[in-house]
Amino acid sequence: MKIGFIGAGKMASAIMTGLKAADKGFEIILSEVNLDFSKERAQALGVGYAKSHAELIAEADLIVLGIKPQVLVTALGQVQITKPILSMVAGTSLETLAHLTQQDLPIIRIMPNLNAQILKSTTAICRNAYVSDELFEIAKTITDSFGKTFDIPEKDFDTFTALAGSSPAYIALFIEALAKTGVKYGFSKDLALAIVTQTTLATSQNLLTHDDSPHTFIDKVSSPGGTTVAGILDLEKTGFTASVVSAIDATIEKSKNM
Repeated sequence: MKIGFIGAGKMASAIMTGLKAADKGFEIILSEVNLDFSKERAQALGVGYAKSHAELIAEADLIVLGIKPQVLVTALGQVQITKPILSMVAGTSLETLAHLTQQDLPIIRIMPNLNAQILKSTTAICRNAYVSDELFEIAKTITDSFGKTFDIPEKDFDTFTALAGSSPAYIALFIEALAKTGVKYGFSKDLALAIVTQTTLATSQNLLTHDDSPHTFIDKVSSPGGTTVAGILDLEKTGFTASVVSAIDATIEKSKNM
């Protein structure tokens, strides 16, 4: 199968890198805003390129839309897509894509996150009624090449955006706060950050590997009358859980109203 990428930004580039690393036999071509940029990006990524979006659509079996939502209408107005579409255009529904293409095309929508850059994306996927099971499995093979895929209803994409798309920023904020505390007590910034990021990574892996719930894990770390439970109680006293839930609520609300 030949996969054609319209747009080769950070996320699309990460996907192409993942596909090449997975070595599933896909042929990859791309098309950017102009031919010179297409050549430059193709050379950097080690893939092919088309001379135009129209040429890419003619050659590819599956069209990946890797463009920004603000240029989507302009881009689709310049070409006629007649092939199945895999879209990562933020905030753009299957219904909107169908309206813009003005055809009954198989359309798959995905929502990766920034961790696609290290091939560890948490990616949501859904499809319209014209997508066959075979095509959907191919799409999941693509998304699994740069992380883990979650097949969820499109109505839940706003929630997914908060839990997987935006939350890396919140997690990074928590890591930064812990690291700053290390600096407060005499560690260098680099040392504090290395300690906290390693601990965060290992804790996530521990929860994924074992059957423990976060609550059970917390109990294992917290000795009776110890330092950990004192810190946990202080976090709850200052509203840590409520603050996190409120942040997710705000993210979902903003996503629904964009």
